[in-house]
Amino acid sequence: MKRISVKGSGVSRQRWVTQALAVSLLAGGGSLAGTVSAFAEARVPISVTVHQRSEQAPLTVADAAAEARAYVTSLAKSYLPAEIRVSAWNVLRNSRGDEAIAEWLTPGGGYDYAKQRTREARSRNKAFCERVARTHTMAFSPEVHIAAERALKGTAADQAAFVKTGYAQAQQRDRETREADAEHQREVTASERDFVRARAEQDPGEQVQVAAQWALRVGSTDADIEEFFGYGWANGAALDLEAYRMRMADAETARHHTLSRLIKEAAAAEEAIRGAADAAKARADAERAWQSVAEHADAAQKAWLAEQAAATAQAEHWKNIAKASQETADKLWKNITEPAEANQETWAKEQAEAAETAKSWKDIFDRARDSENRVKG
Repeated sequence: MKRISVKGSGVSRQRWVTQALAVSLLAGGGSLAGTVSAFAEARVPISVTVHQRSEQAPLTVADAAAEARAYVTSLAKSYLPAEIRVSAWNVLRNSRGDEAIAEWLTPGGGYDYAKQRTREARSRNKAFCERVARTHTMAFSPEVHIAAERALKGTAADQAAFVKTGYAQAQQRDRETREADAEHQREVTASERDFVRARAEQDPGEQVQVAAQWALRVGSTDADIEEFFGYGWANGAALDLEAYRMRMADAETARHHTLSRLIKEAAAAEEAIRGAADAAKARADAERAWQSVAEHADAAQKAWLAEQAAATAQAEHWKNIAKASQETADKLWKNITEPAEANQETWAKEQAEAAETAKSWKDIFDRARDSENRVKG
């Protein structure tokens, strides 16, 4: 959302390559639906496909602008909310070029405005319908799945009605059908209930924990445990993935805005050395400016290494869940097999993206340190 890197690309890549990529994407864009790829799959780190320079080239303001454009392109291709994707495409097409992109990334700018629009009721309702249709399968929740699909094909009012009452009504119809089915009239075992309790207490996903806690709430029944395996688990996992991607986009947007500012300040400080009345002071100022760029890049790299570890843990967790579901003969577990396999693959891609982005920030750090040493004279 994996990807782009939504996570940015190494500044060492030549600017004309980045620009060519952006132009190619825009030219072939067509409809938004035809260009949008999964956030976990659409972000293509440029450092993977472009050979980096053999020597460290000085960081420039143009580098920062190219990095910003590549990053916004990755957002446009992601699985973030449609409001953000459309806004990103629009700013990439803006005739004001890099200036418009810089403003879009600025706090309170286009990115923040697009994010604010995702909180509007209409957007939230549609997102809810999409997630329900994706996580409530025809096999376990046919009434809910059909109702969600119908709402998505309908109007904003249809989607609001589904959120308000339609979802709960369809859930009840599905539960009544399952209760009337002799195959579903079974007791949840103590070990299955203990497993859900473990998810409620220590699952790596916050929303999965919430879903498990709901299944175990006071007054809950075996049907609630069954529904956790049927769709509650997958729904919580989808929310956790969405939250992760949104958090990554928020953090990286702020980092790119700051990077552009710091590089601009450092370049100006270095330029000021020429003809300065106090050359020693001017060099010290430039050194500190480049040091700030390096510190920013170092912090970004460390943050992405932490995210890499978190994504690795999630991928391993879902790998184990998929394996357990495949090995058991219990029909209750079979409902989570497909979602678990998909989640394992998605988190593995998130892990790879985080690792690639950490490397790109390390490249920026190294080049900033080179600039810092250069201005020492």
